[in-house]
Amino acid sequence: MSVHSYTELILWLPRLLGEYILDTLNKIKKSVRVLQWIVLLGGRKVFTRLAQQHRNFVRDLVINLQALAIVLEKQGYLASCYTCGGQMNSGSFMVSLGENHLIRFLVSDYGITWTEMRDDLELMKLEGAEAISQLQELADLVKYQIEPSKSNTPDNSTPEPQIQSI
Repeated sequence: MSVHSYTELILWLPRLLGEYILDTLNKIKKSVRVLQWIVLLGGRKVFTRLAQQHRNFVRDLVINLQALAIVLEKQGYLASCYTCGGQMNSGSFMVSLGENHLIRFLVSDYGITWTEMRDDLELMKLEGAEAISQLQELADLVKYQIEPSKSNTPDNSTPEPQIQSI
Protein backbone atom coordinates (compact mmCIF):
# COMPACT_ATOMS: atom_id res chain seq x y z
CA MET A 1 0.00 0.00 0.00
CA SER A 2 1.26 3.44 -0.82
CA VAL A 3 1.33 6.48 1.42
CA HIS A 4 -1.46 7.89 -0.68
CA SER A 5 -3.68 4.83 0.07
CA TYR A 6 -3.04 5.12 3.80
CA THR A 7 -3.91 8.80 3.71
CA GLU A 8 -7.18 8.06 1.92
CA LEU A 9 -7.97 5.29 4.38
CA ILE A 10 -7.31 7.54 7.35
CA LEU A 11 -9.52 10.24 5.85
CA TRP A 12 -12.37 7.87 4.99
CA LEU A 13 -12.26 5.75 8.15
CA PRO A 14 -14.08 8.22 10.43
CA ARG A 15 -16.74 8.72 7.79
CA LEU A 16 -17.22 4.95 7.33
CA LEU A 17 -17.29 4.35 11.07
CA GLY A 18 -19.66 7.26 11.56
CA GLU A 19 -22.07 5.86 8.98
CA TYR A 20 -21.86 2.41 10.56
CA ILE A 21 -22.47 3.81 14.05
CA LEU A 22 -25.42 5.91 12.87
CA ASP A 23 -26.90 2.93 11.05
CA THR A 24 -26.51 0.75 14.18
CA LEU A 25 -28.08 3.44 16.39
CA ASN A 26 -31.04 3.72 14.03
CA LYS A 27 -31.54 -0.05 14.16
CA ILE A 28 -31.46 0.06 17.96
CA LYS A 29 -34.00 2.90 18.01
CA LYS A 30 -36.31 0.89 15.73
CA SER A 31 -35.95 -2.16 17.99
CA VAL A 32 -36.78 -0.08 21.07
CA ARG A 33 -39.86 1.33 19.32
CA VAL A 34 -40.99 -2.17 18.39
CA LEU A 35 -40.55 -3.34 22.00
CA GLN A 36 -42.49 -0.33 23.25
CA TRP A 37 -45.36 -1.18 20.91
CA ILE A 38 -45.31 -4.81 22.03
CA VAL A 39 -45.56 -3.77 25.67
CA LEU A 40 -48.22 -1.12 25.01
CA LEU A 41 -50.40 -3.19 22.71
CA GLY A 42 -49.81 -6.76 23.81
CA GLY A 43 -48.11 -6.46 27.17
CA ARG A 44 -51.28 -6.85 29.17
CA LYS A 45 -52.04 -10.13 27.47
CA VAL A 46 -48.48 -11.33 27.97
CA PHE A 47 -48.60 -10.59 31.69
CA THR A 48 -52.09 -12.05 32.04
CA ARG A 49 -50.86 -15.23 30.36
CA LEU A 50 -47.83 -15.38 32.68
CA ALA A 51 -50.07 -14.92 35.73
CA GLN A 52 -52.29 -17.79 34.57
CA GLN A 53 -49.26 -20.01 33.95
CA HIS A 54 -48.09 -19.29 37.50
CA ARG A 55 -51.52 -20.20 38.91
CA ASN A 56 -51.43 -23.46 36.94
CA PHE A 57 -47.93 -24.19 38.24
CA VAL A 58 -49.05 -23.65 41.85
CA ARG A 59 -52.12 -25.86 41.32
CA ASP A 60 -49.99 -28.65 39.80
CA LEU A 61 -47.53 -28.39 42.67
CA VAL A 62 -50.34 -28.67 45.24
CA ILE A 63 -51.74 -31.75 43.46
CA ASN A 64 -48.29 -33.36 43.55
CA LEU A 65 -47.92 -32.50 47.24
CA GLN A 66 -51.24 -34.20 47.97
CA ALA A 67 -50.10 -37.32 46.14
CA LEU A 68 -46.75 -37.28 47.94
CA ALA A 69 -48.50 -37.05 51.32
CA ILE A 70 -50.69 -40.05 50.48
CA VAL A 71 -47.71 -42.15 49.39
CA LEU A 72 -45.68 -41.15 52.45
CA GLU A 73 -48.58 -42.08 54.75
CA LYS A 74 -48.84 -45.50 53.09
CA GLN A 75 -45.12 -46.01 53.77
CA GLY A 76 -45.56 -45.26 57.46
CA TYR A 77 -44.65 -41.58 57.67
CA LEU A 78 -46.87 -39.04 59.40
CA ALA A 79 -47.72 -36.75 56.49
CA SER A 80 -50.48 -34.34 55.51
CA CYS A 81 -51.33 -31.82 52.83
CA TYR A 82 -54.00 -29.17 53.23
CA THR A 83 -55.34 -26.69 50.70
CA CYS A 84 -57.29 -23.51 51.13
CA GLY A 85 -60.52 -23.69 49.17
CA GLY A 86 -61.29 -25.75 46.11
CA GLN A 87 -59.17 -23.75 43.66
CA MET A 88 -55.92 -25.22 45.01
CA ASN A 89 -54.13 -21.87 44.79
CA SER A 90 -52.18 -22.66 47.97
CA GLY A 91 -51.18 -25.66 50.02
CA SER A 92 -49.44 -26.68 53.21
CA PHE A 93 -47.53 -29.97 53.24
CA MET A 94 -45.98 -31.47 56.38
CA VAL A 95 -44.16 -34.71 57.07
CA SER A 96 -42.47 -36.11 60.15
CA LEU A 97 -39.23 -37.92 59.35
CA GLY A 98 -38.68 -39.19 62.84
CA GLU A 99 -38.52 -38.06 66.41
CA ASN A 100 -38.89 -34.26 66.42
CA HIS A 101 -37.78 -33.98 62.75
CA LEU A 102 -40.37 -32.12 60.69
CA ILE A 103 -40.51 -30.85 57.12
CA ARG A 104 -42.97 -28.10 56.13
CA PHE A 105 -43.50 -27.05 52.52
CA LEU A 106 -45.78 -24.10 51.78
CA VAL A 107 -46.87 -23.03 48.31
CA SER A 108 -49.10 -20.14 47.25
CA ASP A 109 -49.34 -17.32 44.73
CA TYR A 110 -46.97 -15.41 46.98
CA GLY A 111 -44.15 -17.92 47.05
CA ILE A 112 -42.77 -21.33 47.91
CA THR A 113 -40.91 -22.21 51.10
CA TRP A 114 -39.29 -25.33 52.52
CA THR A 115 -38.61 -25.40 56.23
CA GLU A 116 -36.83 -28.24 58.02
CA MET A 117 -37.09 -28.34 61.83
CA ARG A 118 -35.72 -30.52 64.59
CA ASP A 119 -36.71 -30.16 68.24
CA ASP A 120 -38.82 -27.11 67.29
CA LEU A 121 -35.72 -25.31 65.97
CA GLU A 122 -35.52 -24.24 62.36
CA LEU A 123 -32.58 -25.98 60.70
CA MET A 124 -33.04 -24.80 57.15
CA LYS A 125 -35.38 -22.54 55.23
CA LEU A 126 -35.34 -22.37 51.43
CA GLU A 127 -37.47 -20.53 48.94
CA GLY A 128 -38.38 -20.83 45.27
CA ALA A 129 -36.45 -23.22 43.06
CA GLU A 130 -34.19 -24.29 45.94
CA ALA A 131 -37.25 -25.32 47.94
CA ILE A 132 -38.58 -27.36 45.02
CA SER A 133 -35.18 -29.04 44.59
CA GLN A 134 -35.23 -30.03 48.25
CA LEU A 135 -38.72 -31.42 47.75
CA GLN A 136 -37.22 -33.69 45.09
CA GLU A 137 -34.88 -35.07 47.75
CA LEU A 138 -37.91 -35.95 49.84
CA ALA A 139 -39.62 -37.54 46.84
CA ASP A 140 -36.49 -39.67 46.36
CA LEU A 141 -37.10 -41.10 49.84
CA VAL A 142 -40.41 -42.38 48.52
CA LYS A 143 -38.93 -43.51 45.23
CA TYR A 144 -36.25 -45.62 46.90
CA GLN A 145 -38.67 -46.71 49.67
CA ILE A 146 -36.55 -45.66 52.62
CA GLU A 147 -38.37 -46.59 55.80
CA PRO A 148 -39.04 -43.98 58.51
CA SER A 149 -37.27 -44.43 61.81
CA LYS A 150 -39.27 -46.03 64.59
CA SER A 151 -38.23 -43.85 67.49
CA ASN A 152 -40.69 -45.32 69.98
CA THR A 153 -38.87 -48.66 70.13
CA PRO A 154 -35.53 -48.28 71.93
CA ASP A 155 -33.98 -51.44 70.50
CA ASN A 156 -34.61 -50.43 66.89
CA SER A 157 -31.36 -49.71 65.09
CA THR A 158 -32.87 -48.35 61.87
CA PRO A 159 -31.26 -44.97 61.18
CA GLU A 160 -33.47 -41.97 60.62
CA PRO A 161 -33.70 -41.02 56.93
CA GLN A 162 -31.63 -37.99 56.08
CA ILE A 163 -32.31 -35.32 53.51
CA GLN A 164 -29.23 -33.81 51.97
CA SER A 165 -28.81 -30.09 52.25
CA ILE A 166 -27.94 -28.13 49.16
